[in-house]
Amino acid sequence: MAELYWGTTSDFVEQATQNRIAETLRAAFFGQLGHEPSPSEQRSWRNSLRALANALRAGDLLDHGLLLEFQLPLTSRRIDALVTGVGHDGRPAAVLVELKQWDHAELSEVPDCVAVPYGGRLREQLHPSAQAGQYREYLVDTHTAFHDAQVALGACAFLHDLPHDDESELYDARYANLLGVYPLFAGDRVDELVAYLDDRLGGGDGLGVLRTVREGRYRPHRKLLEHTARMIRAEPSYVLLDEQQVVFKSILAKAHEAAELGTEAVFIVRGGPGTGKSVLALNLVAELSAAGLATHHATGSSAFTQTVRKVVGSRAAKQFMYFNSYLNAGEDELDVLVCDEAHRIRTRSWNRFTKKRAEDPDRPQIDELLSVARVVVFFIDDLQRVRPGEIGDSAWIEELATERGAEVSEHRLELQFRCGGSEGFVRWVEHTLELRRTANPLWTGEAAFAFELVDSPDELEAMIRSHAEAGESARLVAGYCWPWSDPDDDGGLSADVAIGDWARPWNAKPDAGRLAPGIPTSHLWAHDAGGLEQVGCIYTAQGFEFDYVGVIWGGDLVYRPRRGWVGRREHSHDGGLKRGVDEEAFTELVKHTYRVLLTRGLKGCYLHVTDEPTRDFLESRIDHQALRELAADETARYRQDRR
Repeated sequence: MAELYWGTTSDFVEQATQNRIAETLRAAFFGQLGHEPSPSEQRSWRNSLRALANALRAGDLLDHGLLLEFQLPLTSRRIDALVTGVGHDGRPAAVLVELKQWDHAELSEVPDCVAVPYGGRLREQLHPSAQAGQYREYLVDTHTAFHDAQVALGACAFLHDLPHDDESELYDARYANLLGVYPLFAGDRVDELVAYLDDRLGGGDGLGVLRTVREGRYRPHRKLLEHTARMIRAEPSYVLLDEQQVVFKSILAKAHEAAELGTEAVFIVRGGPGTGKSVLALNLVAELSAAGLATHHATGSSAFTQTVRKVVGSRAAKQFMYFNSYLNAGEDELDVLVCDEAHRIRTRSWNRFTKKRAEDPDRPQIDELLSVARVVVFFIDDLQRVRPGEIGDSAWIEELATERGAEVSEHRLELQFRCGGSEGFVRWVEHTLELRRTANPLWTGEAAFAFELVDSPDELEAMIRSHAEAGESARLVAGYCWPWSDPDDDGGLSADVAIGDWARPWNAKPDAGRLAPGIPTSHLWAHDAGGLEQVGCIYTAQGFEFDYVGVIWGGDLVYRPRRGWVGRREHSHDGGLKRGVDEEAFTELVKHTYRVLLTRGLKGCYLHVTDEPTRDFLESRIDHQALRELAADETARYRQDRR
C-alpha cells in the first residue's frame, strides 16, 4: 500500500497549524512519483487539509491515526484522508473522508453524478457521497484489514467551501439514500462532521488500528468473488461451446494446481475475430472466482472494460482492470490474471499521460502482468494491433514466460461465432488486405451473413438504421480519416465525419466533459442506444460486436494497381498512429484497423468506400455470379419451406 502521509492526528494538526502539511505531502509526492504535483493539487492540500485539521481540533480528536492520499490497492485512486481509532465500544474502526473544494454543483442527467465547473466548462463528476461510498466498498471487498469488519469502516464527504443549503443539488432527494449512508458535511456544519467522527472513533487510541491498516494487503473477499461469479453467470450470452470448453477446462485444472502447489503457468490462446475469446475470458473469471481464487480480468481498452463493468455491476467491477494497473503490484498478488485483447499490451505501463515515478520499475508491461499472478492467460490476435505502442505478440509473451520458468501452454480457437459463423468472410478480409494468404481470395457469399458494398453514406446509414428499428444492434464505424472536435458549450457534438452533403459526429471523446442529453460517453458508445447517432472509431469499436455494422472506409488506405495497398498519412487524423512509424508500419497498422472494423458484425457488414479505385478493387474481389446463385438457392429454399 502507498500513502503520502501517515501519523497521529495530533502531529497532523500541528503541521497544518504551522502551514507545513502541504509541503510534507509535496516532498512525499516527489519522492514517490519523481515529479512535482501540480500547483492546483498543492493548493487543494493546503485548503482542504487545513479545514480537516480545524475539524479534528474542534472535536478534540487528537489521539487517532491518519493516512493522507492513501492509494486503493491495485488502482491509481487515492483516498484523501483515512482516520483510525476505536469506537466507544472499544472496537477498531476507521472513517474515510472525501475532501472537496466545491462551493456548488448543478443538475446532471447522469445517475449519481452532478455537474461541476472545471477548466471553464461543466463536467460530470460523481456525487461526493457516491465517491466516498465506492471507495469504502472497494476497501471492504479487497483489503484484508477491513474483511468481515475486523476494522469497521465508515465513509463521508466534507465540502469545506460549501455553505449548507437544503435546496442545493448536492442535497437533492435523488441522493437521499446515498446521503443517509455516506453523509455529506458542508463547511458551516463542522459540528456535524465532528459528531459523526466521534460516534465512530470516539475512543481514540488510533495508532494500533493504523498499524493494522498499513500492514493489510490486497485480497478479494470471498463474498466479492462469489458475487462476481453470479453476475457473469447471469448473462445468457456467455455460453461456451466445443473447443472453448477444452481451453476452459485446461486452464481451470492448471489454476487449481498452481494454487495448491505454488507453481506458475502461462496460457497463450490465439484466435481471430469472433472466435469467442472474450466470452471464454469472462467465463474463466466467473468459474475461478466461484472457486475462491483471486482472479482479475484485464484489458488495454477503456471502452471494453467500462462496458463490462457496467454489465456486471459496480461491485464486481473491482475485478476488471487495465494492463497498466499492475505497475507496482507485488509478486503473485493474484492467483489468476486473465488478459483479454492481449495484442493491446503496451511497451510500458507509464506514458505521456501516466508519468513514470521514481520507484516505477523500468520493465516491459508484459513482465508486470506475468509477475502479478501465478497463472496468467493471454487471449490474443496478432493481427489486431492498431497502434505503434501496442506490442502484445504471442511469440514474445512465450519467450518472457519461459525465461521466468513458467509452464507455457498454447491453444488456438477456430470456431467462428461472429460474421454469421462464416470463417470464409474473415479469411476473405485477411486475403484481400494482404495480411495473409487464405483459401478465400473471392467473396462467394454465405447464407447466414450479409455483406454488401453500398454507393453512398446515406444508403449505408439507412441500412443500419433499418436494422436498429427492427430491434437489432447496429452501429456505424469509420477509419480515422476526419478531425475529431471537442463538444460545444452545450455538450453537443460537431458533425466531423463529412462526405459530400452527408455528415455525422464521431462518438464523444473520452475526456469530453459534460455531454448533451442522449449522447453516451465514449466508454458506453457501443452499449448505449444513443450510440446509433454517432460514428464509432477504432478505439471505441474494437472488442465489441453488433448484429450489423456499417463501415466507412476512408482515404488513409487505398489500393493502386501494381503498387498494392498504400497507406496515406495525409488522410489520417490519428496522431497516435502516425507518430514514430515508417510508411510500411503505418500501412500495416491501418490494414489491421480495417480488418477489425469489418469483422464487428454478427449477421452482416455493409461497406462504403470513399476512394473509387479502392472500391473498384474490392468489387473485383467479389464473385457476383456466386452471390446470384446463392440468392436463387435461398429463394428456392424459402418457397419450398412455404409449401
